[in-house]
Amino acid sequence: MGAVAFAAYWHWLRPWHLRWGATEAEVRRALPGDELLPNPKFSATHAITIHAPVAEVWPWLAQIGQGRGGFYSYTWIENLLGCDIHNADRVHPEWQNLKAGNPILLHPKIPPVPAAIVEPGRVIVLHGETRQRPPSNLVKPGDYVTTTWTFYIEPVDEHITRLIERFRSDYNSTPRNAFFYRVILEPGSFIMERKMLLGIKARAEGAAKR
Repeated sequence: MGAVAFAAYWHWLRPWHLRWGATEAEVRRALPGDELLPNPKFSATHAITIHAPVAEVWPWLAQIGQGRGGFYSYTWIENLLGCDIHNADRVHPEWQNLKAGNPILLHPKIPPVPAAIVEPGRVIVLHGETRQRPPSNLVKPGDYVTTTWTFYIEPVDEHITRLIERFRSDYNSTPRNAFFYRVILEPGSFIMERKMLLGIKARAEGAAKR
């Protein structure tokens, strides 16, 4: 039974969640930040259509982060892990001036992930590299994790926006890492990222209606 469930996940559910909401063209499309991690072991591309102009979508992206606007996902899961996330339900002017190089916290006790690329109204790319900091409880000596997390927005027309989110990672191959990233991180990150996209959509569309 377990082998059947694993086969169903690997051959049906996993390919679906790795590209949830995205078209074939969007999955294959090169996005800003891909060049920072050209050969990832893991790559997922998700997308959503938002019935609001780019100007109503961008402010929610600009303020993401722990201690800022949150990630618009399941805070009860994040806070079980000690993240202390509080999702914003309004745009905060004091969090809108995001620039490349600014640190974005995911957890108050984990080093922040820098914003590597920021083009207002178009793209944010977060780029983390554990080899640039000492080992921690999450990354053992000799291990490494490199990630890029891209949020790319483009107008469909003056009233509709397409938001594409891409998460890529590379890590040293060990049985422990293979289990963690394939079995835990991949489906777990999809659950949170899907909710995040839906959260941004709801907030931006609500603001556009108002």
